Amino acid sequence: QVQLVESGGGLVQAGGSLRLSCVASGRTFSNYAMGWFRQAPGKEREFVAVIRRSVGDTYYADSVKGRFTISRDNAKNMVYLQMNSLKPEDTAVYYCTATRYGSVWKDENSYGYWGQGTQVTVSS
Repeated sequence: QVQLVESGGGLVQAGGSLRLSCVASGRTFSNYAMGWFRQAPGKEREFVAVIRRSVGDTYYADSVKGRFTISRDNAKNMVYLQMNSLKPEDTAVYYCTATRYGSVWKDENSYGYWGQGTQVTVSS
């Protein structure tokens, strides 16, 4: 089992920045690709970004490309999501997720482990 705990959410004005953090425990962290999804009220959960295992390749949703950066620190079992130039439409609960064998990064069914989520609210 892998346990994931997010932190760093909050309220920010449009144009501002936040950094989300996720700490993982339970298994060898570097064996897992780590991702972020988000879910806005009344909408389905959607892919935001993923970072592959030790190689560190990253992929982003078009809606956040150029504004968000995902990174990982395997020594600390941490994954981060730096969010810049935030927009009101980025308001959502953000979830950290992990997969060992999944490869369809945008499909939430590829991920077997999820955190409890952290709220991000961007005011206009």
